[in-house]
Amino acid sequence: MKKTLLAQALLCSLAIAPAAHADEAALIKRIDALAAELERVKAELAATKQKTEAVEQRQQAAAPAAAPSTTPALAAQPVPVPPGASQAAPTAVVTSPASPAGSTYAATDSAPQRPQTVFSAYGEINYNRPTRNASEAQADVRRTVLGFEHRFDERTKVVAELEWEHAIASASDQGEAAVEQVYVEREFGLGLRGKAGLFLVPAGLLNQNHEPTAYYGVERNFVETAIIPTTWREAGVGVSRTLDNGLTLEGGLTTGFDLNKWDSTSNEGRESPLGSIHQEGQLARARNLAVYGAANWRGVPGLLVGGSVFTGTAGHATAGFAANNARVTLWDLHARYNPGRWDLSALYARGTISDTEALNLTFAGNPTPVPSSFYGWYGQAAYRLWQHGDYTLFPFARYERFNTAKTYAAMPAGLGVATLPDERVVTVGANLRIGDGVVLKADYQKFAEDKSRDRVDLGVGFSF
Repeated sequence: MKKTLLAQALLCSLAIAPAAHADEAALIKRIDALAAELERVKAELAATKQKTEAVEQRQQAAAPAAAPSTTPALAAQPVPVPPGASQAAPTAVVTSPASPAGSTYAATDSAPQRPQTVFSAYGEINYNRPTRNASEAQADVRRTVLGFEHRFDERTKVVAELEWEHAIASASDQGEAAVEQVYVEREFGLGLRGKAGLFLVPAGLLNQNHEPTAYYGVERNFVETAIIPTTWREAGVGVSRTLDNGLTLEGGLTTGFDLNKWDSTSNEGRESPLGSIHQEGQLARARNLAVYGAANWRGVPGLLVGGSVFTGTAGHATAGFAANNARVTLWDLHARYNPGRWDLSALYARGTISDTEALNLTFAGNPTPVPSSFYGWYGQAAYRLWQHGDYTLFPFARYERFNTAKTYAAMPAGLGVATLPDERVVTVGANLRIGDGVVLKADYQKFAEDKSRDRVDLGVGFSF
């Protein structure tokens, strides 16, 4: 077809301007015009081919299949996952009985026309070996999470994730089985969404994006586990909106913390003050509710800047409780930047618990009273050093400084507990990505205060 068109164009040119009388400049001009015409025809042919292929694909999708496929179709998943992305971004898609056979697409694609169920999972197996006491080395199936997302229509979906920690959950084992999140979300247009149920609080960089393929290092960083109790979820309602300038705003009303759960005789509150009193949607006391807000801006390619705040009273009007007016507040500021091969991030988080004086008096003599403030921050740098085929190597380094009991409310002489110095941790290691969903990890962690915790870590994780 191309040759015919070109021949016709040449004949036409020869008929209009015979070679014997053509001026050289005019001939060059006509040759240029013919070349441009040829490019236009080629573009039209390419567009026609694309349209034909699209029609054929739609016809094949509409045709009934002999046996519906149940093989998940894996979509590419960026690693690390950009913070603040959808809480559940599964990429394994299985067509529902109501969907056309062979019609598969990720949940983050354009709104589907028919109900569709999307399955996802992630997990990690870790090995930790203290350098000063090798007898405490251990391997652990740290967690396995199975999730699904089902769209009832193009605007309404339900999201759920079920988590198992430490391999076995029973009355005589240390494992745990939990609903990590389960909520219904509705899109209202113009970037506005609403949800209700048990969902992850939009705090920090890790809480909503905590799959092992989404962060550096074998274990999650200390600031976003000891200060921000990742994975932290609450039951309630929330709204969010993404604006054209790259700003995403979130807010909601949820359950909060329960200070009645504080155990001053154990070390749990020292390890994570909020982790020891969060309710996780389990018969959660709701006399006092909490509010949260978050803002994340992605107006520059590769850059994320944001912050969050969560606050609510935690006494729940309990009869005889000494801290019914205690208020728990946690806020953070965070940033992440990906210039070229680099992945740079930083975060600062601070929490406070007010009106703890009377409560701590009842804990006199116990080792773990309620702190009035706690905080932490870190800076991290990773570099895409090497890539070959499906393999990508990311060396990284992270410095953390945190204190889970920075201050206590004033106590009478002799009854108070001394605060401890800030812990400082340096972590160096590497993540080796295999394809889009598997990662091998290795790192070394050096503690400035509690040197007995120095250790070497190895791990393998997956996410789809």
